[in-house]
Amino acid sequence: MKNFKILFTTFALLLFSISNAQKIGIVDTNYILDMMPQYKEAEARLNSQIDTWEQELQTMQAEFDKKRSAFENEKVLLVGDQLKLREKEVMDLDKNIKTTTSLRFGKTGEISQLRANLVEPFQDQIWTAIKTMSEKNGLGIVFDKSNDVNVIFLQKRYDYTDKVLDILLKGTEGKEKKSNKK
Repeated sequence: MKNFKILFTTFALLLFSISNAQKIGIVDTNYILDMMPQYKEAEARLNSQIDTWEQELQTMQAEFDKKRSAFENEKVLLVGDQLKLREKEVMDLDKNIKTTTSLRFGKTGEISQLRANLVEPFQDQIWTAIKTMSEKNGLGIVFDKSNDVNVIFLQKRYDYTDKVLDILLKGTEGKEKKSNKK
């Protein structure tokens, strides 16, 4: 059903644009992001943080497994408060692992928020470059082929990804040249 809606919307937009003689362009924002050195650096920092958090969770899980195993082996020897204390210790570790996993790796966890914060400034730059390129090339509609738009066939002349990337990279080079002159 979702694909039908996308296909219908795309068809309707194409029909509308043809009837109004609008020029259409396509860009691939994922490709553009992959070609931006600043984005790659920021993504590498984020991935490094994710690796650190995953290692911490693995350490916590190993400690939990060790304590749970020791508790299971010694359970018959423990009595009263000792049994309750050790059982609570194991349960607290398990709860801590689940909470940490949820807070960091859940749908609304730290990683999702960090990734959104990472991508947003680059998306703003890309949007500005797409707007500039669209105005320069007289485009009425621009589709992003990396976001659920099924492009069955595309002539290279309608793919403006490289032109957007040129605008972005020229802006970066200009900033680098200015900072190198100082």
